[in-house]
Parts: sequence; structure tokens; C-alpha cells
Amino acid sequence: MAKYRRLRGTQDILPGEIEKWLHLESIVRTEMAHFNYKEVRTPVFELTDLFSRGIGQLTDIVTKEMYTFQDRGKRSITLKPEMTAPIIRAYIENAMSAQSPLNKLYYIAPLFRQENPQAGRLRQFHQFGAEALGSPGAEVDFEIILLLLQILDKLGISDLGLQVNSVGDASCRETYKKNLKKYFEPLLDEYCPDCRTRFTTNPMRILDCKNSGCITRNQNAPKITDHLCQACSEHFESLCTLLEQTGIEFTINPRLVRGLDYYTRTVFEINNRHLGSQDALGGGGRYDLLCRQLGGPEVPAVGFAAGIERVLMVYDTLNSEIPAQKGLDIYLIPLGSSAQKSTPIWINKFRAIGLNADQDYLKRSLKAQMREANKQNARLALILGDNEINDHIFAIKEMATGRQEEIPFSEIERYLKKYFNA
Repeated sequence: MAKYRRLRGTQDILPGEIEKWLHLESIVRTEMAHFNYKEVRTPVFELTDLFSRGIGQLTDIVTKEMYTFQDRGKRSITLKPEMTAPIIRAYIENAMSAQSPLNKLYYIAPLFRQENPQAGRLRQFHQFGAEALGSPGAEVDFEIILLLLQILDKLGISDLGLQVNSVGDASCRETYKKNLKKYFEPLLDEYCPDCRTRFTTNPMRILDCKNSGCITRNQNAPKITDHLCQACSEHFESLCTLLEQTGIEFTINPRLVRGLDYYTRTVFEINNRHLGSQDALGGGGRYDLLCRQLGGPEVPAVGFAAGIERVLMVYDTLNSEIPAQKGLDIYLIPLGSSAQKSTPIWINKFRAIGLNADQDYLKRSLKAQMREANKQNARLALILGDNEINDHIFAIKEMATGRQEEIPFSEIERYLKKYFNA
């Protein structure tokens, strides 16, 4: 048994598995480019206060799940548990609003939450997501939803359910919270301890509780959609109209609030039946107040995040095929000490003209090296032994057909460029 093992809630992504990740990331990058979103990368850790202020001081993420430590400067530092607050911090710090009135950004990033590990939910996990900063219109909310759906469609993931809601703005939420408290107060003893705390701090978050008993009691709670002001109501109606006109099926879920305090107006979630009870693949919403809350200008914004591990779980369930990764162009087989001394020079020449090339470093037999060439999906095996060195030629074998020929040293680069169109 290995002396050192990976920590609970983490994973090694090895060859044979990493190809799925690269395939997903390729689709994400392609679709983001189609929608004109630009990649952004932020540090793995930030000041703890960024998340406390941004996510919400009393959210489960901040109170229970963050990896927080003190650095040598006695500052409280946290491994980032989500990406929106760091992106807003970068947006403010780098004055991105001065560079463009609308910034469309995306990311693929590792994140960290100290929660109970389960299938598709790890302590170091990965997300891809997008943020659009600068427009208050429902058209951008629609684009964000469409972008996530498009990525999942390109991955061949079906059986998707889209739930949408509006959580209103700061003004219409106040009246709604008062009505929620009236409903919850006589039932409070029947709710879980977390929900009893939320009753005081933010009663809307009781609607996000995953406790089965709390979910049942929430069924008759007042609906936020009955308490929206005219502007929020019109915004939500505009979004629903765009979804309908595009033929996107959706369900209005008046109890969908998501788990972060910064949302305003639109919230949404995309689910898949293959994941069981914890069936969310991704989701997001609008957060028009967050930029100002973190010390920047008041900038309307909307975004989504999707869990890569959870998406790949569904991908595996559907037995979707991964496009074959390109193998080697050339596997160079040296036979004898003279060949072994010269093959590093040749292999570097082949790489210099843009070919994927490797060689045997283990001084194995011809048969063993040919097996390795086949295992590496090499298109050509180039054999170099004492006879070939004396005759200044390569013996070439086309792996797919078994066809063989001999090419002089002086012609080999020209031959390979023509063969591979390099």
C-alpha cells in the first residue's frame, strides 16, 4: 500500500480519464467563443472577506465549508469556493468597465469547499462558467441560459430540465420576507436547526434547504412571484417570453432561490434525471448589487456555473463516445548502441517540423518496440538498426496497413512533411 494517499474529497485524473476532461474543456472554449465570451483566470486564493461580503456571511459556504487559513502577514486567506466574487474583484481592480461597457467573461477553474464528499461533489472540484457584466436586460439572462444549454447539448447530454424564477430586487424582497416570516414562525420548531437560524438572518434561504422535512413544509410557503414589483415582473416576463419564442422548455419554480445571497431577479437551474436527488448540473442568475457591495460601481451582471465532475458523471452514464485523441505520428525504434546514440537527434528534427514523435528508451526488442508503437497509436514506425545506419536509410512501417518502405536519410524530412502534410 502506498505510504501517501490523496486526501479525502480529492481525486487523481489520469490518462484514460483526462481525455474526457479535455473533450469537455474543448467544447466549453468553442461555445464560449461562439458567444464572444473571453477567458479569465483569477488566483486560487483570495482575502477571506471577499467571500464573506460577496457570498453572504451566514451562507453555508462561508459558515461551514471554506478552507481558510492565516498567512505569514496574519491575513485571513481562503481557497476560492466559487468564482463570481473573484471575477468581480478582478473586474473592479482592473477597471474593466472603463475598457468596455459590457464584459463577457468565462472560466474553467478548480474550487474548494470542505463539505461531505459524495458522487460528483468533492472538496476540490471544478467548474466552468460565464459572467456578463454591464447589461440589465433580460436578453443577457436568456443568453447565459442558452449558452449553458448549448454546451450541454454539444456534449450529447439530454433529459435536461430548466427551472427559472425571479427573486426580485431589494425593495420587493422586503415585503416578501415579512410574509415568509409570518408563514414560517408558527412552524419554526418543525424546521431543522439551520433553517431556524435562517429565519432570523435571511428567511428566503429556508426555501433552499435540502432537508426533506423542510422541503415538504415549504410547499405552502408564499411565492416570490406574487410579490414582485412591476419592474421585476416585467423583467421576468421578458425572459420567459424569450425562452418560449426559442422553443426552450422550462418550468417556473417559485421556490428556487439558489444558495448564495447575492442573487437579484433571475435565478435558474438545469437538472438531469441521471443524477438522482442531487440532480443539478449547473445554474446561476443575476446579481446586480454585488459589484457595488464589493466596493466597485453599480454594475448589472448575470452568470452561471456548472460542475465539471457532475457533468462528466452524466456523460459517462449516457455512454457518450469521446473523439479519439491524436496518437503519435512517429515512433522511432532504435536497434543497437549506434542507433540509440543517434535517435535523439532524429527525434528532435521530426518534432521541429511539427510532428508528434517519440522513441524507445528502454532498449527493448524489435517485437516489444513494435507493440509499443501500436499501443501509442503511432501512424508510422521508423526502424533504425546497424544495417540502416550503414545504408543511410530508415525502414518505415505504416502501422495501419503494414506497408513497408525504405527512405534515405537525406529524403526523410521531405517524405514525412508530404506524408503528414506538415
